[in-house]
Amino acid sequence: MKIIFDLRRVGLGNNGGSSTLIKSGNVLLEMGHDVYFIDSGKSKHTWNSLKAKHIIVKNNSNIPDADIIIATGYKSVATTVKAPERCGIKAHWIRAWEFWQMTENEIVNKVLKVPTLKLVNSICLQNKLKSYEIDSYIIRPGYDFDQLYPTNKRSKNTGIIIGGLYREGVHGQRKRTNWLFKTAAYMKTKHKDIQFWLFGSERNPNNDLIDNYIRSPNIIQKNEFYNSINIWLAPTMSEGLHLPPAEAMITGCPVVSTEAEMSGTQDYVVHGVTGYVADNKLDSFIKYVEVLYPDSYSRNQMGINAREKIIELGNRKENMQKFVDLVIGIIK
Repeated sequence: MKIIFDLRRVGLGNNGGSSTLIKSGNVLLEMGHDVYFIDSGKSKHTWNSLKAKHIIVKNNSNIPDADIIIATGYKSVATTVKAPERCGIKAHWIRAWEFWQMTENEIVNKVLKVPTLKLVNSICLQNKLKSYEIDSYIIRPGYDFDQLYPTNKRSKNTGIIIGGLYREGVHGQRKRTNWLFKTAAYMKTKHKDIQFWLFGSERNPNNDLIDNYIRSPNIIQKNEFYNSINIWLAPTMSEGLHLPPAEAMITGCPVVSTEAEMSGTQDYVVHGVTGYVADNKLDSFIKYVEVLYPDSYSRNQMGINAREKIIELGNRKENMQKFVDLVIGIIK
C-alpha cells in the first residue's frame, strides 16, 4: 500500500504529535508499505529519525500517487482535499480537538463537514464527533513496549513521588498544569515525604515545589523517570489520546485523571482498577491523590492492572495493521 501523511501547513516539530506520526510512518514502512511525508518545508523534529521519504512539495504535481492521503492537522485538511484523485482516499487522522487553531464553528465547517474519512485516536474524540453526527474509526498509534517497561525502581523509593507533564501557554492551560502545582502544594503541606517530579519540552520553570525536572528526556531517561513515579497526575481537559499517563502505566504506575469530556484518558484509566477518575474539579482530583498516597497495596495492584490495560491496547505494529486492514476494506 502507498500511504501519504500530509504535513503541509502543519509541519514536523519537537512535540508528541509529530513523534507519533513519525513512529507510525516508520512502522508502516517496516511492514512493507510505501510511506511518504509531504511537507511545506524542512522537518524541525529532532527526537526521532524519519525513515519514510520526506518530500517538500511546491504544488500538487509533486505529490506521488497513493492509495490514501491523510491530513495530520486541522490546517492540512484544506491541502489534503485538494490533492489529485490519484492520491487515493482522502482521510484525516484527528488526534486532538485543536481549539487553539480554529474556533468551534470553524472546526465544524472546515474540518468535520469536509468530505474526508475521519480517523480518531481515542474514545473521547470519537464521542466528540458523534455529538456533531460525524462517524469515525478509532485508530490508536500503539505503544513502545520494548522501550518502556517496569524496572522495580519505585519499590526502592523512601517516600512517595507524584509526577506529571509540564507545559506552558495554551497547551499548559488545556493540560491544566496549574492543577499539578496546586496538588503538589497541598500534598507537600500535609506530608513530609512527598516529592514532585515533572518532565516536559519547556525550560525548567524553577518552581520551589519541583524536586526533579527533566527537559526533553530521551527514551532511557523517560523510562527511568516513569519507573520512579508512584502516582501519575493527569488533570488534562483537552486531549485526544493522552500519551504520558499511558506510558507511565506501561511501567506499572497508577494514574489519577478526571471525568472531563476530553481528558484523553477514557481509553485506559478505569476507575478503581487502573487508577482513579475524579470529578472534573480540583478538590476531587486532590482527594483521589490523597486516597492513593498511603495505600501501597492499591497502588501496586492498580499498577499491575494499568500495565495489562495498555498491553491490551497493543503495540505500534498491531495498531498500524488495524489501520491497513481498515483502508484495504474500504478500497475493496
